[in-house]
Amino acid sequence: MLKGLGGLGDMAKMMKTAQEMQTKMAQLQEDMQTIMVTGESGAGLVTATCTAKGELKGLDIDPSIFNKDEKEVVEDLILAAIKDAQSKAADRAQSEMSRLTESMGLPADMKLPF
Repeated sequence: MLKGLGGLGDMAKMMKTAQEMQTKMAQLQEDMQTIMVTGESGAGLVTATCTAKGELKGLDIDPSIFNKDEKEVVEDLILAAIKDAQSKAADRAQSEMSRLTESMGLPADMKLPF
């Protein structure tokens, strides 16, 4: 395509690769809104569901844990389930990002803005 222009051919290839990566990153950002992860606490008594971006979407609490004398325990279980879901979301986001960078021929541990 750009024979005889030295490094310009490589520059065009690099620009095309960057555009492909930008398109894939935009798609991944969109996909992260639909990928759901679930965290739990209290052996499943409380479950929290969030997107891979960490946005809380649902909370399920087993009615058996409701006891007015154990309010703090219930609160702790809820917080633990949400933190577990958000941690799993962060792990999933990193996994998806690594898969994207590897598919583009970049090192899997390369940190990109996300």
